[in-house]
Amino acid sequence: MLPLCDSLRASSVAISTNNESYPVQPPYSPDKTYAEYPFGPDTLTGEPNHACAGVREALRLLELDAEHYGRADWNPLGGIVHPGQTVVLKPNFVRELRETHEGHDDCLITHGSVIRAALDYVYIALKGRGRIIIADAPQNDADFDAIRRIAGLDEIQAFYRQHAGLEVEVYDLRPERAQKVDGVIVGHEPLPGDPAGYVKVDLGHHSMFSQIEHLCHLLYGSEYDTREIRSHHTGGVHEYMISKTILDADCIINLPKLKTHKKTGITVCLKNLVGINGNKNWLPHHREGTPSQGGDQYADDGMIHRVERKSMECFRRVFPLFGPLRRILAGPIKSLGKRVFGDTNKDTIRSGNWYGNDTTWRMTLDLNRILLYADRNGYIQDHPAKNVFCIVDGIVGGEGNGPLDPTPTRAGVVFAGVNPVAVELACAQLMGFDWQRLPLLHRALAAHPLPLTSFSPDDVTCRLPGDRCVPLT
Repeated sequence: MLPLCDSLRASSVAISTNNESYPVQPPYSPDKTYAEYPFGPDTLTGEPNHACAGVREALRLLELDAEHYGRADWNPLGGIVHPGQTVVLKPNFVRELRETHEGHDDCLITHGSVIRAALDYVYIALKGRGRIIIADAPQNDADFDAIRRIAGLDEIQAFYRQHAGLEVEVYDLRPERAQKVDGVIVGHEPLPGDPAGYVKVDLGHHSMFSQIEHLCHLLYGSEYDTREIRSHHTGGVHEYMISKTILDADCIINLPKLKTHKKTGITVCLKNLVGINGNKNWLPHHREGTPSQGGDQYADDGMIHRVERKSMECFRRVFPLFGPLRRILAGPIKSLGKRVFGDTNKDTIRSGNWYGNDTTWRMTLDLNRILLYADRNGYIQDHPAKNVFCIVDGIVGGEGNGPLDPTPTRAGVVFAGVNPVAVELACAQLMGFDWQRLPLLHRALAAHPLPLTSFSPDDVTCRLPGDRCVPLT
């Protein structure tokens, strides 16, 4: 089995290209009998499945179990997943719809065909013994039932139940769902949440927020109650409410969508871990105010922003007092706010939605360190505690106003690799970003007591079709 510490040194990234489209019909079986395919030929689909082919090619390019490739006993994830283990597949299930566009257009969430392809190779590695779980904590207002339908999860579960005798578990890791009217929170409904529960994980001085402890009183989470977010990042405590299902897993298969992000530049492997945290309001998203005030909410301290900030402070205090009337008032208030202060989905910077956001990348790197170094009880170890493997769905990517309102771009790529930072560097280059200008990436490579890598960007190699191996830079 791959030693856990090797994940820090794994600088190879596979990039499968020319994957034209997704299959339409779940459960997204392959369209041809690959030698290692664990089910009968009667289960094959009649439509092209470029997602399955793309994932398979990416695993081959990494030379995983290379000596058995093309044979029935090819087991590419066998060095990462062992029989009897619990494996969690973590897709990007952020939300079922976009902000201003119709539908999801295949550019918003991880496609079910990529999930199914990864699932088949996990199943091969488990050899009939172990648990497979698909889990995520989407945005606080997401409709998980709609996401299940879009991703074809019911059909995938039914397929495995019939042909493998295995119950693939699917969990929405949120304990509650926010009810919104025109983006304004008007209430909450309880959800079953993680059946295993949650664990408070405190990074303490290892948190990226320990460097700006004096500014944590400005933190803003995902909801109007700033007392909650600030109570979890204060006095040397920097804690997150992590899914116990995630912490209990022996291996995480990280399945992000290739997209832009208005707070961090890109959202791929690293940012996808926002979905391991149960309560979104424990996650710092920005700091109130402008850079000159220690914040990153706005880029400048113009009069309109000062008025907006004071108005929002008043709104957060008063709006909850309206009780049931909030559903009636939310729409008109939001419409008035857009007319006066501008629309953040068009041309207005607010809520830290700009390149100067100095908060979200810190939260993201904290979550990546928790995933890698926290044990089953949430205690931080001095060595990696679990295996992680990344497969990126970039067949249709999302560009523009991501992560919630992207426009589709048909990139036709599938990335794969052991180390999420290496994979993200390759993704950033393909997307045209200079990684040195993205704090999320250049700070992920910086020295830290809990390192995410032990290589430099110059060590990253991309394995391409035609068995070409080229350096990242």
